[in-house]
Amino acid sequence: MNDCRTNLFGRIYISVLVRFLTRRFIGEYASNANSLYHKRLSIDGRQLNLEVFDPCSQSSEARCILEEPVDWADGFVVVYNISDRTSFINAKNILRQIREARMDNCKGSEVPVCLVGNKQDLCHVRQVREDEGRCLAQENRCHFQEVSAAESYQDIANLFTQLIRQVMEHLKYRADRRRYSGSKSMAKLINNVFGKRRKSV
Repeated sequence: MNDCRTNLFGRIYISVLVRFLTRRFIGEYASNANSLYHKRLSIDGRQLNLEVFDPCSQSSEARCILEEPVDWADGFVVVYNISDRTSFINAKNILRQIREARMDNCKGSEVPVCLVGNKQDLCHVRQVREDEGRCLAQENRCHFQEVSAAESYQDIANLFTQLIRQVMEHLKYRADRRRYSGSKSMAKLINNVFGKRRKSV
């Protein structure tokens, strides 16, 4: 089995993350700003060391994502509360910042991103329609899903598993591109060297 490290970065409501990491739902909790979480798991026969960094575990300000470098992240998770309009606006701002980072950093051009609407169990007090979340995800070329951390561990697990699979595919694609680019450069170098020799003969 191959062992590799996968890094996720994002604005995550801690209840979603705790649900994924421990299978437990915690209604009230203490969280620390700039929190780094670790989990070892197996997906498709590969052993993974997952690191999840949440720069906004206390702050509701979207700008906090800019206070930390994002170029080390292999994937992004952005979570908002469907019963809180402000959290949706913050999520929109964060997605914009991720998109700008993608443009500035060729590494991040196609880094997988997932937009998540949490607290689906509170749909009776919904402030953000599902189609609004879906449209925002389409605008930012990312996956979208509504979940309830309180009601379903499996939905949370499937969400993270799908994102991690996308990350693994993206990393493989980047590695293949580097190998192909390296082969082309070597072929060009060899051609230049032997081409000059043929001219000098």
